[in-house]
Amino acid sequence: MRVEAQGPDGEQFGTGFIVEKTGVVATNFHVIAGTSDIKIKLNDGTHYPVMHVLNVDPMRDLVIVKFKPDKPMPTLRLGDSSKVATGEKIVAIGNPLGVFENTVSEGLISSIREVCSSKDVTDKNPSCPGELTLLQISAPISQGSSGGPLFNQVGEVVGVTTAIIAQGQLINFAMPANYLKPLLEKQEVIALEDFAKATRKEGGGGGGGKIERAPYARDGFALTVYDGCKADQIAEVVKSIEDAIEIGAPLYNRGDIEACFRIYEGTATKIERDGPCKGVRGVFGDVLLKAQSLADFKVKAWAMRDTFDGLLIAAKKMGSKP
Repeated sequence: MRVEAQGPDGEQFGTGFIVEKTGVVATNFHVIAGTSDIKIKLNDGTHYPVMHVLNVDPMRDLVIVKFKPDKPMPTLRLGDSSKVATGEKIVAIGNPLGVFENTVSEGLISSIREVCSSKDVTDKNPSCPGELTLLQISAPISQGSSGGPLFNQVGEVVGVTTAIIAQGQLINFAMPANYLKPLLEKQEVIALEDFAKATRKEGGGGGGGKIERAPYARDGFALTVYDGCKADQIAEVVKSIEDAIEIGAPLYNRGDIEACFRIYEGTATKIERDGPCKGVRGVFGDVLLKAQSLADFKVKAWAMRDTFDGLLIAAKKMGSKP
């Protein structure tokens, strides 16, 4: 099915799939973030408005929403993504470019990439607020297919297609389907206006409210990121970040999204290479790697900006310590 969302920057679209016969749909968080006017287009061409959001996981780019169908809907069965193996054949269904609806593509599980391990979380790695594993797949994916189902050979959904690397050939990613299961088990009604307000990205900042925009901007960003840094070195990092935001945020607000990202990327690359402390260098190394896997420059820019915000919050807390 096609997911259509009308946001402040125009139409956003992607793919979704029904997981409960009452009209519960899974898709990518970035497909509908910042919007309250969301519609579901079924394969027969019927449109239904989304009534509300039921749960969201911004870190893993997942969201479930609810529409009210006229009759019980056919559903897809979720498989156990922990049993997926490298080399396994998979099939993806999506709506490339929002035009070529219900396109089927085949491929393999190229790799299972552990981005953040349980040990990283236990050790309070500042770039890992939660466990995260990605399925690297060779099935062709294009913009508009975000949020689509990834099937194993017995027809179970084992992933949600979420990102591409434009510089590579057939380097695409899916979020393991097991991350959807806790969202379905703990459903709540989130009004669309509240969701839009909480996830809207304004002025190169914004966000807040009931739903966290992304993990790096939380007040709980680990202070250990600055371990080993002297006060003047922290000040140097803060100045570099503030200079990048001063240049990049106005570009973003004018619609020059790629230019904003390039400014942020340049600063991140410099700090990752020459940063004064291991923790800071590690955070920027991680976010540069993460940005490579994200689907478009808007999402890439926000991954960088959230990291900047988290580091500024941590620096401020460090400055307030006795």
